[in-house]
Amino acid sequence: MKKPYLLLSILSGLICWLAWPTLPFTPLIFIAFTPLLYISDKVQHRWKYFGLLFLAFLVWNVASTWWVGNTTLPLSGVFANCFNALLMSIPWLGLKNTKRKLPESVAYFALIVYWLTFEYIHQTWEFSWPWLVLGHAFALRPGWIQWYEYTGTSGGTFWVLLANVVIYNVWKRARLYDFTWKQILLGESWKPLLVIGLPLIISAFISAPVDNPSQKTEIVIVQPNIDPYDEKFSAGSAMEQLGKFLHLTEEKADSNTRYIIWPETALFPQGAWEHELNYQPEIVAIREMLRKYPKAKLISGAATMKRYLTTDEIPTTARTMNDGTRWDAYNSAIQVDTSRNVQVYHKYELVPGAELVPYVGYLSFMQSVALDFGGITGSYGRMPGVEMFTNPADSINVFPVICYESVFSNYMATHIKPGANLLVIITNDGWWGNTEGHRQHLQYARIRAIETRRWIARCANTGISAVIDPAGNVHQPQPYWKEAVFKATVTPEAGITFYVKNGDLVSKAALIFCILFVVHAFISRFIPGLRHAEINQ
Repeated sequence: MKKPYLLLSILSGLICWLAWPTLPFTPLIFIAFTPLLYISDKVQHRWKYFGLLFLAFLVWNVASTWWVGNTTLPLSGVFANCFNALLMSIPWLGLKNTKRKLPESVAYFALIVYWLTFEYIHQTWEFSWPWLVLGHAFALRPGWIQWYEYTGTSGGTFWVLLANVVIYNVWKRARLYDFTWKQILLGESWKPLLVIGLPLIISAFISAPVDNPSQKTEIVIVQPNIDPYDEKFSAGSAMEQLGKFLHLTEEKADSNTRYIIWPETALFPQGAWEHELNYQPEIVAIREMLRKYPKAKLISGAATMKRYLTTDEIPTTARTMNDGTRWDAYNSAIQVDTSRNVQVYHKYELVPGAELVPYVGYLSFMQSVALDFGGITGSYGRMPGVEMFTNPADSINVFPVICYESVFSNYMATHIKPGANLLVIITNDGWWGNTEGHRQHLQYARIRAIETRRWIARCANTGISAVIDPAGNVHQPQPYWKEAVFKATVTPEAGITFYVKNGDLVSKAALIFCILFVVHAFISRFIPGLRHAEINQ
């Protein structure tokens, strides 16, 4: 394998890393894949080509998300980075195959289609890892992507890939025809300028909805800064931690407070049965506090457990007690008020390996290898709880988003559609320490705010807690790994964006085209007339 190709492969991965949040070199994403496009033209040996692709994507994954291995099982990070790099190589293998059968311009379109299809699948199957969706590259630049309210991150992915293809082809034509700099500037430069500049211009003319002053809602967010390794799940510490939450809350809560927000797994670190929640000492103490603030509701993360009756549908994640009773453990969010009504939401988008053994129904022997990241080993349940937290008195419907779920554009848009007008993200980003992980996680929330045009109240155990407005601007960010509590004002929004209303049309269109390309590739094996003459390069 020639050294220049190896260097180009590594260069592509490094440019992707430099362009990724939270580094400030975002514009580099528009040229990040041009070295791979050159490699796809020049390298004919399939295994060498695959090796160069895998190397580029491995460099990007490791440089940007090495922190996923900063856990009690570092090998999980090695597997995650290698597996994701392997999956990312598949659309580019499709490009090479399509080039042999169809004109080059069609093959480049096919690459965009294949990658969009890959990202769509990567948000829907149980090995999901949409952290490096290309549309997330612009998380630091909300002013560039106000049009995400129409396309979601898929529009950003399309933009990135199209820009790379156009810039590469301008360079390729300039070399082929030996253009002068003047010829490039006058005859070719308009193409990348149009592709990159037009979305920026469109974004400048799109604005978030204006808040209704009469709807402003006061909230209190608590960032307790409890070490998830040494303190959070230690036996006998639950009531001590509860005392800390109550003390911090009362520092800022008052008669105008409508919501008090605590982070992921703040309650019942060793688990509590859902049918007994009203009798838990934590809930009793919370209601006692809420009597001082009768208009307030408390939203908190909780580790809950649910028993199934013999008449219930039993999911594959269910465990069995000694007496044969089936039950499940859930990473949950709960809403508590002074009534005896506790609303419970179950996290659905679970972290593969840490919270979910993918396809455990087919790989039941793998159940025991799930990491202990919440006091309970094995896969968490995925049976839905309530769809959103309702508050009829204030006409507020909160969709509670737990940690990893905030990375999923489609999932959040789907749950806004039924009527949620405020988003609350509760998370515990302390697992990976002071790395890019928690900073990237915060920045991705800015994109969710733009896609849905909702205010977001973000409560993180160790930080960064903040409030994000519908334009993607971050307000009152709290220092990482510091105890904090703060009061903020948010506004429930009633409007529905095009993206929320219609879903991810960009990815759905790509999926249709991908099927057509696959069908064409299959049929062309038997009908030579459909094959495009292979170009000797």
